[in-house]
Amino acid sequence: MPYQRLLLFFIGVLLSITGSAQQYAYQVSFADKKGSPSIANPSAFLSARALNRRVAQGIAIDSTDVPVSPIYIDSVLTITGGVFHETSKWLNMCVVLVTDTNAIAPLRTLSYITDVRLVGCYTHGLHNKVPHPSANSGQLQMSLAKTTGNSWEYGQAYIQTLLVNGDYLHDNGYKGEGELIAVIDAGFQEADTHPGFDSVRMVGGFVDTHNFVLDTGFVFGYSPHGLGTLSTMAGNMPGGVGSDTGYIGSAPHAQYALYIAQDDNEEPLLLDNLVAATERADSIGADVISVSLGFDLFDGTANDPDCFFSGFHFSTDFDGKSTIAARAANMATKKGMLYVASAGNEGTGVPGWGNYILTPGDADSAITVGAVSMNGTCAAFSGYGPNAAGQVKPDVCLLGVSAAMFYPGGIIGKQDGTSFSTPQLAGWAACLWQAAGNNTSPYTIRKLISQSADHYSTPGPQIGYGVPDFRKALQQALGVSELHNTLTTPTWVLAENPFSTAIHLILNAVFKSDVDFILTDLSGKKIVSNTQTFYQEQNTRISLPVPGNLSSGIYILHVVSAGQQQVLKMVKE
Repeated sequence: MPYQRLLLFFIGVLLSITGSAQQYAYQVSFADKKGSPSIANPSAFLSARALNRRVAQGIAIDSTDVPVSPIYIDSVLTITGGVFHETSKWLNMCVVLVTDTNAIAPLRTLSYITDVRLVGCYTHGLHNKVPHPSANSGQLQMSLAKTTGNSWEYGQAYIQTLLVNGDYLHDNGYKGEGELIAVIDAGFQEADTHPGFDSVRMVGGFVDTHNFVLDTGFVFGYSPHGLGTLSTMAGNMPGGVGSDTGYIGSAPHAQYALYIAQDDNEEPLLLDNLVAATERADSIGADVISVSLGFDLFDGTANDPDCFFSGFHFSTDFDGKSTIAARAANMATKKGMLYVASAGNEGTGVPGWGNYILTPGDADSAITVGAVSMNGTCAAFSGYGPNAAGQVKPDVCLLGVSAAMFYPGGIIGKQDGTSFSTPQLAGWAACLWQAAGNNTSPYTIRKLISQSADHYSTPGPQIGYGVPDFRKALQQALGVSELHNTLTTPTWVLAENPFSTAIHLILNAVFKSDVDFILTDLSGKKIVSNTQTFYQEQNTRISLPVPGNLSSGIYILHVVSAGQQQVLKMVKE
């Protein structure tokens, strides 16, 4: 049976829609934009932030920025007696919902309509709004001073941060300030109450919300999937020394727009929802779009001959420019936004299809993200490239095996999937863009990230260009060989690395202080803890014994005093 895959390794309750009359969704395409606002007055349809992005990058306003003709939309609604669902100015179309398919027939004879096609069937209706709690329900549960600086504060997010040297961005002051990230997902259950987002909410960091499935502004329900993806960027719940309960995402100081484009119906309307959400992100002035959704085939309704949908043909359609999802990703990039898309979880193969990248991850201009484990090995499920045109896909890979994220109930947990490696990259890219300046193009940001990756010279079908290094990317962006790390002194501690039976260090203290030495494994579990007193500007050799049964592998040494701190990646032979 045909199918469409939402990139979930867990799927919560999505939508419970009640109603009476069946509704059919039709996409109606127009020949022109007669009666639309004038291109000479772009402030009528683009925000100041969107216009500033275009000015900064030298992008001209053109006909694709102009909204769909309101005259044509009104005509469609009048003729069909239908309900308006959404529009796309890039595709010059609208979607209308009708209860009788015969109402569509008159549209096919009109000269200003170029195409009419069925994109969805809803047995119990779609816009029969279901009750939902207030978007402002729940009280802020925490009021913490938010900061970053050491591994303890990153808590369970430290492994995915360390893998790409993301803390180097944060430690040099780049945490996403001034950047707006649009997250397109299936639902953001409890994001309005989870304590890990309290700092975002307190400063009004959720700047826009819309559910393109139900045409409502409420997004804080339906599915926990978006809660998890959002947390990898916006989560901001620092831990304390010795704690593994903290969490800091990749862009904790960015602003966010939250959009729902996915429900549990496997129909082409989902692509229209995705396009509409992407256009709204453009209109409000988003800098980065993160999409952890992907599509291949669609189901019809077995007992209704009017509801059958053809899917895609991978060998031709997934070529980076043919599906409307890929076209939206490419257009978003032309408008100056970085479009970050998931590679999908089809790496283990699908009967009759094999391994492949989902759309919009196949898009030419998208930076497509696969998944690796903590040691940089490709996850078996991570989608394979290249796309059907032979372009390297995925572009890069981040941690998608046991990636840390928020769960409902204020919980921090771990989950697998390219859904969760993708938003990490979106957040780090926003921080890099903050450093590079708003006149930098998304093509440049994508190139900086890809060139920093560890397989850039030898890309592979599943690893792409490999795991990015944001230390290298930032240095390249700013044209420097090294930056001052505001939270560490790089020459304070020198260590013999790798180590065997003990860790040998040379420490040069700036002033007299007690210094804590804490060795942990990659999960944050404490292995060794030791405190010693050191005196100003004296080079002191010390040895820290380690347990005799300590396994070979990678460990983290934290050296912390009242005025300095340093984190070292150590290898046990």
